[in-house]
Amino acid sequence: MTHPPTDHSARNAYWRWNLAYMGALLTLWAAVSFGLGIAAAPYLNTYEPFGIPLGFWFAQQGSIATFVIIILAYALLMNRLDRWYHDQVASSQPAQTP
Repeated sequence: MTHPPTDHSARNAYWRWNLAYMGALLTLWAAVSFGLGIAAAPYLNTYEPFGIPLGFWFAQQGSIATFVIIILAYALLMNRLDRWYHDQVASSQPAQTP
């Protein structure tokens, strides 16, 4: 069994990156959901691919599709960050940026 480093630098770095990922991805989700689905809807509704106003599509389907993509991106980013953290704990070295 490995013991975590006593300086907590890896754990602090892990949580800084985790919060940065969450902040960036939630900002992207808000921009797509509210920006394209609500604020830019009148402009986007002038385009009608497949006979559907684009602003309506972003409000109904685009924000959901974006959210699913964001969940996938978060899972991939966190898998990479988890591997980095476990490597740091196993080696008990001072934390280096992932």
